[in-house]
Amino acid sequence: QVRLVESGGGLVQAGGSLRLSCTTSVSISSLDAMGWYRQAPGKQRELVATITTGGHTNYADSMKGRFTISRDSAKNTLSLQMNSLKPEDTAVYYCNARTYGQIYWGQGIQVTVSS
Repeated sequence: QVRLVESGGGLVQAGGSLRLSCTTSVSISSLDAMGWYRQAPGKQRELVATITTGGHTNYADSMKGRFTISRDSAKNTLSLQMNSLKPEDTAVYYCNARTYGQIYWGQGIQVTVSS
């Protein structure tokens, strides 16, 4: 069982920045891949960014150049640096981990961007 706990969300003005963190209950190096997803009201959950054990990253087109995913193996923490935030980035953001064919989710954290 992998437990994921997100932190760092909140309210920010358009153009501002936030940094989300996700702490894992297991060694982050043991996970095949991790990622961030988000779900806005009335919309389906969508990919934000992923990172593999080998450090390969993938971003949704609308996040490229604004968001950066990274991980700290020493702290077992996944991070998402979000810059140039837009009102349409408002959503609940979820941390995700994949290992041994299983998928785990955090409880989600609210990010609200005001115009």
